[in-house]
Amino acid sequence: MSGLLMALSVHGQEAWTLDRCIAYAREHATEVRRQTLEQEQKRADYRTSLLNFLPSVSAEVNGQYSWGRNIDPETNTYNNVTTFNNYYALGASVTLFDGGATWNAFRQARLDRASAQSAIDKASDDKAMSVMEKYVDAVYTSRTIALADEKLRDSKALLVKTQRMFDLGEKSRPDVVQVESQVAEDEYNLLHQRNLADKALADLKTAMNYPTDDTLMVAGLPVDAAAAAMLPANRRACDSLIASGYFLADRPAVAVAEAAAERARLAWKIQRAALLPKLTLSGGVATNYYKNLTAGGRTEGFGSQFHNNMGEYVYLSLSIPIFNASSWNKVRRAKTDWQEARLDVENARRKQHDDALQAVLDYRGYAREVEQLQRKVASDSLAHHLSDRKYEEGMLSVFDLHTASQTLLQSRLLLLQSQMMLALKARLVNYYITGELGVRS
Repeated sequence: MSGLLMALSVHGQEAWTLDRCIAYAREHATEVRRQTLEQEQKRADYRTSLLNFLPSVSAEVNGQYSWGRNIDPETNTYNNVTTFNNYYALGASVTLFDGGATWNAFRQARLDRASAQSAIDKASDDKAMSVMEKYVDAVYTSRTIALADEKLRDSKALLVKTQRMFDLGEKSRPDVVQVESQVAEDEYNLLHQRNLADKALADLKTAMNYPTDDTLMVAGLPVDAAAAAMLPANRRACDSLIASGYFLADRPAVAVAEAAAERARLAWKIQRAALLPKLTLSGGVATNYYKNLTAGGRTEGFGSQFHNNMGEYVYLSLSIPIFNASSWNKVRRAKTDWQEARLDVENARRKQHDDALQAVLDYRGYAREVEQLQRKVASDSLAHHLSDRKYEEGMLSVFDLHTASQTLLQSRLLLLQSQMMLALKARLVNYYITGELGVRS
């Protein structure tokens, strides 16, 4: 059986290989692009977290002109006066101790930046696996069309042969009617397989985010056992995987779960810091000028105001939380989230192990099935050939010949299905060994 199911379209369009479909899907996947945007944002968040270690600086400018009944600050009596007041200040403050909240927030941002690529890889691999399954379905259904068409051509040839034998008086009218019914059944099966192939191709386009109105031809897969068989080194790796249950490296799904658990741990530490004292150092310079305009006199110039009224200040502020039920509850919630995230890591590792082991077992099982089904197809082909000869000699009924034809068709379909699954599982095993499902965009 040919290793390529559909090499070129009738219009000369280049057929798409599995790797090309995966690369296209990765490039156009919405979730991959979303995670790429998240990566850029996390880089910005990391840069911001570095700035949080620097002092915060603020400036204040205030000017007030008032009139009417006011309190004279010099006499503390009510007067109808017109006054002018302005205030300028420049200050800075730095947190000396906050229970590690700022430090852990920085570690959290650094972790998010480092783990962003794992999230992209996970989204990319998830998309690749989805496309790979849809691609195999598309290839399988396209190949079943060829088998159904071959079966229809054989039935039509049998109808011609039976009609000729009827004309010669060697077959009865019911025999002709039975073959006509068989032809009608095979025509329906061909139409049904074409519908399934159209749906499978549409599903592949959807998984790839490929324009639904554009033509897409799949190139097929190496479906014979020899082509789908893995290299001897990888076969030994399969045996080692089954024996030890060890896989070479964690896949992105595990890395994402581990990053989420570490982030939850840091979030717990940040919340816990709210229960600890906070020490802040502040300092600055300020000037305040006041003038009673009603009293008259000369208003000091701007430069004189700064020179005569300039003041400086520095102070330490210690905030000690005594009791806050909400803060304690947030700490408990954050700790619970961390514990749950650790369980997610265990589940991710267990799922990776189980999926990898199942892929290896499936690969070996389908390899044996292909070998057995190849022998069955050979036997059924011979049986069908002999049944056809007996039918021509009048030693076999139309029903028995139809049964032999259906048996051969089902054997071919089962073989094709097992070959497709063998190629799919070979890809999956290689992924768990090497970490590669296809070409990355």
